[in-house]
Amino acid sequence: MSRKTKTSLPEAELIKAMRQKQKIGSEALYDMYSASLFGVIVKVVQDQELAEDLLQDTFVKIWNSVDSYDETKGRLFTWMVNLARNLAIDKLRSKDFRNNSKNQDIENSVISIDEQRNTTLNPEVLGVRDMVNNLRPEAKAVLDLIYFKGYTHVEASEELGIPLGTVKTRLRLAIISLRKLFN
Repeated sequence: MSRKTKTSLPEAELIKAMRQKQKIGSEALYDMYSASLFGVIVKVVQDQELAEDLLQDTFVKIWNSVDSYDETKGRLFTWMVNLARNLAIDKLRSKDFRNNSKNQDIENSVISIDEQRNTTLNPEVLGVRDMVNNLRPEAKAVLDLIYFKGYTHVEASEELGIPLGTVKTRLRLAIISLRKLFN
C-alpha cells in the first residue's frame, strides 16, 4: 500500500528522526529530497536507469552516515547534494563503468554497421585464426586472450602469470608477425 501524503519535517527534526532511525525520517528524507537529488545525479551520469540506481545508493549512504553530518558546517541539503554528486562521479570514474560503456559503444557501433552493410565480421573467413595458430605458443596465448577473448593487458598478464611488459612485448611482436603475413 502506498502513502498518499508526502511527509515533510523541519530540518532539525528530520536530522533527529534520521539519527534515531525512525521510519518518519526515511519517509521525509525521500519525499523532501528525492527529486532534487535525482536531478543532480542524472545531470552527472546522463543515464536515467543508472541515476535511479545511484539515487537508491545515495539514500542508503545518507541514512547510514547521517551521524557524520555536522550542522555547524552547512545545511543538510548541501551535505546530501555533495554525497550524491560524489557517488555519481565515483561511478563514472569506476573501471567497470568505463569498460562497460566502451563495450556498449563498440557493440552498438558494430551492430549499426552490420545492419547498414548487412555484413558480419568473421575472423575465420579471413584466416586470421589460422595465422594466429601458426605463431609461437606464447604469442598465440597473448593474442588469444586480448583479441579473441577481450582481456585487458593487465588481465592477460594476471591470467598468464607473466609481467605486464612481457605481455605488451609479445603482443607487439605477434602483431608484427601477422602484419608480415598480410603483406
